[in-house]
Amino acid sequence: MNEKPIPTEITLHKARHLLEIAYSDGQRFQLPTEYLRVFSPSAEVRGHGPGQETLQVGKEDVNIEQIEQVGSYAIQPHFDDGHNTGIYAWDTLYDLGVNYQQNWQAYLERLAAAGQQRKTPAHEA
Repeated sequence: MNEKPIPTEITLHKARHLLEIAYSDGQRFQLPTEYLRVFSPSAEVRGHGPGQETLQVGKEDVNIEQIEQVGSYAIQPHFDDGHNTGIYAWDTLYDLGVNYQQNWQAYLERLAAAGQQRKTPAHEA
């Protein structure tokens, strides 16, 4: 039986608005804080079932103020927009890393379909 990869290193790059995660299988992901915020596993974002998701808009400049470890299986980021209810299990973070490109493209398409668009974040300007 293959063991699930676990993080070996988690580094918050506040100035770059990135969370960098290295996993035991050699994978390394640089996940933008905006991406983590709009894909939060919280009920506030995902709802309580399929079709109950809430599209997150205006999160371009969101950052992570602090990160708490939750047991030996997850982290709970505290975002500077007040959101702190998402608990990101190791496998959730791994999936977000592996599927970053397709998830981000789907998010941009959902924004466009809702008549919304992203502005250039201050840290990228």
